[in-house]
Amino acid sequence: QVQLVESGGGFVQSGGSLRLSCAASGIIRNINAMNWYRQAPGKQRELVATITSSGSTSYADSVKGRFTISRDNAKNTVYLQMNSLEPEDTAVYLCSSSTSRGRFWGQGTQVTVSS
Repeated sequence: QVQLVESGGGFVQSGGSLRLSCAASGIIRNINAMNWYRQAPGKQRELVATITSSGSTSYADSVKGRFTISRDNAKNTVYLQMNSLEPEDTAVYLCSSSTSRGRFWGQGTQVTVSS
């Protein structure tokens, strides 16, 4: 199994920045990709960003040019740098890992952007 712990959420004004972290532990050698999702009240869970084991990245159209996913293999940590935040980015952000043994989720971290 893989354990994921997010941190870095908080309250920020529109136009501000936050950096989320996701620390992975457990059987991490089976991880194929790491993802950040978000879920706002009353909305479906949305895939925000992905980074594969080879380092390829992809983003939802709504965050392209504003968010950057990266990783530090030495720390087994994935980051989501979020710039130019908008009130529409308000959500619980969840880290997820795709492995050969299934998908694992963190507990989520709240991001609130005020206008």
